[in-house]
Amino acid sequence: MMDYKIVLTEYLKHYIKDLSLGEIEGMLEVPPDREMGDYAFPCFRLAKTLRKAPNMIAEDLKKGMELPEGFQRVEAKGPYLNFFIDKKQLILSILNSVTHQKDAYGKRNLGQGKTVCIDFSAPNIAKPFHVGHLRSTVIGNALYRIYEALGYNCEGINHLGDWGTQFGKVIVAYRNWGSEKAVKENPIETLLDLYVKFHEEAEDHPELEDQARNWFTRMEQGDREAYNLWKWFSSETIQELKKIYKTLNVKFDHYTGESFYNDKMDGVIKELQEKNLLKESKGAHLVDLEEFNMPPCLVMKKDGSTLYATRDIAAAIYRKKTFDFEKCLYVTDYSQNLHFAQWMKVIDLMGYEWAKDLEHIPFGRVTHEGKKIQTRKGNVVLLQDVLDEAINRVQGIIEEKNPELENKEKVARDIGVGAIIFNDLSHSRIKDVSFSWETAFNFEGETGPYVQYTHARAASILRKANMEISSNINWQILEEKTSMDVLMRIHGFSQAIIQAKDKNEPSIVTRYVVNLAQEFNKFYNECPILNQEEEIKEARLALVSITKQTIKNALYILGIEAPEKM
Repeated sequence: MMDYKIVLTEYLKHYIKDLSLGEIEGMLEVPPDREMGDYAFPCFRLAKTLRKAPNMIAEDLKKGMELPEGFQRVEAKGPYLNFFIDKKQLILSILNSVTHQKDAYGKRNLGQGKTVCIDFSAPNIAKPFHVGHLRSTVIGNALYRIYEALGYNCEGINHLGDWGTQFGKVIVAYRNWGSEKAVKENPIETLLDLYVKFHEEAEDHPELEDQARNWFTRMEQGDREAYNLWKWFSSETIQELKKIYKTLNVKFDHYTGESFYNDKMDGVIKELQEKNLLKESKGAHLVDLEEFNMPPCLVMKKDGSTLYATRDIAAAIYRKKTFDFEKCLYVTDYSQNLHFAQWMKVIDLMGYEWAKDLEHIPFGRVTHEGKKIQTRKGNVVLLQDVLDEAINRVQGIIEEKNPELENKEKVARDIGVGAIIFNDLSHSRIKDVSFSWETAFNFEGETGPYVQYTHARAASILRKANMEISSNINWQILEEKTSMDVLMRIHGFSQAIIQAKDKNEPSIVTRYVVNLAQEFNKFYNECPILNQEEEIKEARLALVSITKQTIKNALYILGIEAPEKM
């Protein structure tokens, strides 16, 4: 399908030599009223170089122009050049594209042959998956699907927190107060309780901290008992995590946690030494970053143990060698900005030109009713509890309003989970989010359930019509404003995905699909469909069909199901 903005940009470049293609594209506007045109080019910026009034420049440009393909006419209105798309070509092009491409509509091949690694979710082993982990998980999953839709090969990586002193704490707690039976029956909750109990007991018995460090040292040295307990806790936790990921429609290509890089750490230390980047300070080893206005990056403690930064450097080098990525994205909250800036600068200082392809994707932090989430104090809201509550609330609504609904358990799950995901992704990525039980289950207004209901409404109309939709329709029926608003929004779907990729911002897609749902519902209210003569009904049903498909495709990118009935 033709990208009218690109066609117009390239066309204008022939007449405007002083501006680049990017500058021209950035200046093109969509008028607030389609009666004024489909695209407008403001001439203010040309006034200085051409030494003419903007309205005179617009008139002169218009006189010398031959219209580009796909455009019907151009008008000079004051300082603007207004371009009008050939509506017949546009309407038939959109209808044919969506009808034939179906689930592939909106996809592009911009990233063909390129790989993007996306490091997201990354919860800690032996700790619960709480609402604070939701953001990284759903933002990362949406970015995965956004890049995939644009033709990139994506590698989704779950960099699990599966190494460190906290495992020594859990081992001590398990040996003192735990049981094998309790862990097997309820791994996450039992391990959380043990972790919290450790910190409670350690306040009165600080010697427990020394025991924990000792057990972690035994883990690092390959002690069989310590290693087997760690491996068991990890296995039980991952199985529970996978259940939540399945509910959220999230998949990973690799579960390679911090421990995966244990045998790669010595190589990193050696390379840093060979490149004279390591400095010793009080027995520890670090990379000095003072000239870059950053604190030093600590790479090895005085006891010889490594840190998060060491493992992240090893992971980045491994990923580049393994996947030869075009980009490697790290989806974590903004409190880690300095950490990522430090170790990425170390990669740069090591002489790797691909350091520029490492990108931290920060997001706002999640608090529980304004309070910081702290696992050690038990101040967590388990994500599974949130998802279960959302599903239960939807089940209650279905039993009240539509008890005969087919597959109502699955529909309740799709809507409840969709509401939680959409609510998170509808926020600007960088915005802080305060979780509260009162606001988490809002199904009114610009929400996931509203968009899903619009999809189900379109499906219902098509079922009631029960007719084959021909591509040979009277396109002029769809020229009126409300129909054109829907068509133009559908036409912009691919561009919304590209913008979301460029800014690594899934909320662009949530805003897009809400706008499409609103415009479709306005069309539904103003343009009768089923009780019209055949020619009108057929044209409007075609619009219903492609709207339904586009909403489904947009929801898929967000990781949300599109129920046929609600």
